[in-house]
Amino acid sequence: MTIWEMLAVFVAGISAGTINTIVGSGTLITFPVLLATGLPPVTATVSNALGLIPGSISGAIGYRAELTGQRPRILRLGAAALVGGLTGAVLLQVLPSTAFETIVPVLVALALVLVVLQPRITKAVQERRVREQKTARPNGGPLLFIGLLLASVYGGYFTAAQGIIYLSLMGMLLDDTLQRLNAVKNVLAAIVNTVAAILFLFVADFDWTAVVLIAVGSAIGGQIGAKIGRRLPPVAMRVIIVVVGTAAIVQLLLR
Repeated sequence: MTIWEMLAVFVAGISAGTINTIVGSGTLITFPVLLATGLPPVTATVSNALGLIPGSISGAIGYRAELTGQRPRILRLGAAALVGGLTGAVLLQVLPSTAFETIVPVLVALALVLVVLQPRITKAVQERRVREQKTARPNGGPLLFIGLLLASVYGGYFTAAQGIIYLSLMGMLLDDTLQRLNAVKNVLAAIVNTVAAILFLFVADFDWTAVVLIAVGSAIGGQIGAKIGRRLPPVAMRVIIVVVGTAAIVQLLLR
C-alpha cells in the first residue's frame, strides 16, 4: 500500500469502529476501501474481520454499564453467535471466490433494505404486542436464538450490517431499551469476529498491513462510538449507512 492508501484504511477503521459500536454496518466503509487498495474480495473480507476484533471489544467495553444484569442473555445468545460465526467462516473458505463476488452485493442490498425498514417493523410488532396484551420473552425464545444464529452465519461470511440485523431481531423480540440491546449487539459482534478470525488465521490469506491499520483504527473508533452513541440521531446514521452501502454495491458490481 502507498502511504495515502494506508491512511485511508486507518481512517476507515476509525469510522467502522465508531459506526459498529453505535449501530453496525462499519464493514460497508472498510470493505470498499480495502477493495480500492487492490485486495481481492475474500482477502479483504478476512483482513477486515481480523482488524475489527479490537473495535468490537472496545465498543463492548464502552457499553459495559448497559451490560449489567445481562449475563444469562449474553451466554444464551452468545452460543448462537459462536456457532453461527464459525459456520459462516467455513462457508467463506468452502465456496469459490466467484460465488462470493456474486453473493456479496445481494447481501449488502438486503442489509440496506433492513436498515430502512427496521423502525417500521419494530413499531408494528410492538403495537401488535400491546393490542394482544402479550409481553416479550426475557431471552426472545427459540425464534430469536434461531434468527441470531442465521445472522451470525452471515456475519462470519461477510460482516457488513450484521449489527443492524442483530438490533432489528432483538428490538422486535426483546422488551428492553435500545442502549442495552446495543450493548449485547457489540458483544455478539465481538464473538462472531473473533471465532471467524481464529479460523482465518490458519486457513485463509490476509494482509497484515490492512489488519493492523483497521485494528488500531477500530479500537479508537469503538471508544468514540460509545461516547456519542446516545447523541447521534438514528435517521442521520441510517442515511450515512445507506449512502455508503450503495457506493459499496456499485463498486462491487463494477469490479
